[in-house]
Amino acid sequence: MKIALDAMGGDHAPAVVVEGAVRAATEYGAEILLVGRGADVAPLLAKAGGPFPGIELVEAPEVVTMDDQPAQAVRRKRGASLVVCAELLKEGKASALVSAGNTGASMIVSTLTLGRIRGIDRPALATIIPNRDGLTVLLDSGANVDISPHCLQQFGIMGSIYSRELLGVQEPRVGLLNIGEEEGKGNDQVKEAYPLLQAAPIRFIGNVEGRDLLNGRVDVAVCDGFVGNIALKVCEGVAEFFFNFIRDELERQPVFKAPAALLKPVFERMKRRTDYRERGGAPLLGVNGVCIICHGSSNAIAIANAVRTAGEAVRHGIIDKIREQAAI
Repeated sequence: MKIALDAMGGDHAPAVVVEGAVRAATEYGAEILLVGRGADVAPLLAKAGGPFPGIELVEAPEVVTMDDQPAQAVRRKRGASLVVCAELLKEGKASALVSAGNTGASMIVSTLTLGRIRGIDRPALATIIPNRDGLTVLLDSGANVDISPHCLQQFGIMGSIYSRELLGVQEPRVGLLNIGEEEGKGNDQVKEAYPLLQAAPIRFIGNVEGRDLLNGRVDVAVCDGFVGNIALKVCEGVAEFFFNFIRDELERQPVFKAPAALLKPVFERMKRRTDYRERGGAPLLGVNGVCIICHGSSNAIAIANAVRTAGEAVRHGIIDKIREQAAI
């Protein structure tokens, strides 16, 4: 199993990506096809102590930048590292794709190159959010702004499979993110999606509200990408606010310094649970291949964990299981 890793994607590429590749190869035993400009990547590998048995450099002379228009970049830059990664996956030379580059371009190139799984109308980004009891899968978290009710049903199926296979939840509780718990609440999209989710081969628990993303009531929350991205960013902002608020208050009062030192392990565990780097990236579910899309500001730890997550998805046969369910 080889993971195609976009060496040129991300705010701090290629240095951080190379460091993450080395971590993944040495700590997790991953086999990586590191795709990028050799003139930029090879010296970094050498500086890190390479060559490494688990890392193979694949030449890709072009780069899709964060400022590029996604659709135009995919068409015009056929030699870009992101495009080459997708081609390697399509040709069976790689088992998964990982990129911290332009998110829009990553979704477009994955969809156009690999195609959608039959029965899936739109791919969805599945982001993992920590809740009180474990983890919540939120999808779509930003891939699609306008979707049909049938897409929400498909998201519920894909999210349930991911929660069961990757997160170990035996019977994932799937909820429809809405403005109230009552069945009749919401706009036409969610009202029409409700009976479709009831009929799906999943454990649908009905409508859930924004607070349920964090209180442990639901394992999978489905919504369109507009709502999902806002919900995700609110969760990230709230976590950051409380960490900063607690830190500022402890620093403001000298009497709290001693108790704060005793609580330091607790704060560190909380920070790890809310740190996106622990998962590495969000899978793009619904395309014919394992694709992990990382945050643009990912550091080496996030890249290494994204490679690990990609490997886990391949080993659990996520794509085949989605194909089986989507065909029902």
